[in-house]
Amino acid sequence: MDIIAAETTPASSAAQQATTTIPIVMTLVSDPVASGLVLSLARPGGNVTGLSLQLPDIVGKRLQLLREVVPKVSRVGIFWNTASPIAPPQFKEAEAAARVLGMELDSLGVRAPGDFERVFHTAARRGTGALLILDDFFFTRHAPEIATLAARNKLPALAGVIGFAEAGVLVCYGPNFVDITRHAATYVAKILKGAKPADLPVEQPTKFELVINMKTAKALGLTIPPSVLLRADQVLE
Repeated sequence: MDIIAAETTPASSAAQQATTTIPIVMTLVSDPVASGLVLSLARPGGNVTGLSLQLPDIVGKRLQLLREVVPKVSRVGIFWNTASPIAPPQFKEAEAAARVLGMELDSLGVRAPGDFERVFHTAARRGTGALLILDDFFFTRHAPEIATLAARNKLPALAGVIGFAEAGVLVCYGPNFVDITRHAATYVAKILKGAKPADLPVEQPTKFELVINMKTAKALGLTIPPSVLLRADQVLE
């Protein structure tokens, strides 16, 4: 085996534990430094390199965007997977951003699909005004169910994966996964030509997509500001 291509943090960590000699090209990893996959983005230092999503870095931007879309919101629910190792760093960044924005956060932690309805009821009971869905592939698999619960509870929600907007969530803002995965091929090519993973800097996302579901906005009685619509890559009618 010449190279291992690993997608997501768990898969990349498993590959790293399996070998310290075979080059590993990672993609769709939340934060490779915090996960212990590399020593630094500039100098990975081991047999792992590739592309990072840097998800914690995006959380503040998402909360700011949620404030733009729902200007009067002061209480935001953070929907997160308490069993996921990539969620706590995102939650920590949400807390820091909320302090700057003057927002109050509700922790809506879940571990299984059976928890979803309970936490949405909790949000409604507390008067939560909007929802930020932290990135986790577990949630992506349940996007339609989460979108339905958000609509039923009249919660404007923002997620990071385009599929959520297509399922009915109000806004999605995040890295272009297809672009990232495609770009991983350049790392494979460099390594096959003799480059060492330790010397190939980890790249961060450069292309982000903003998608707005106007059908959901109308159902919620929201008017999306023109300044946000002009920045949108897709507007779903």
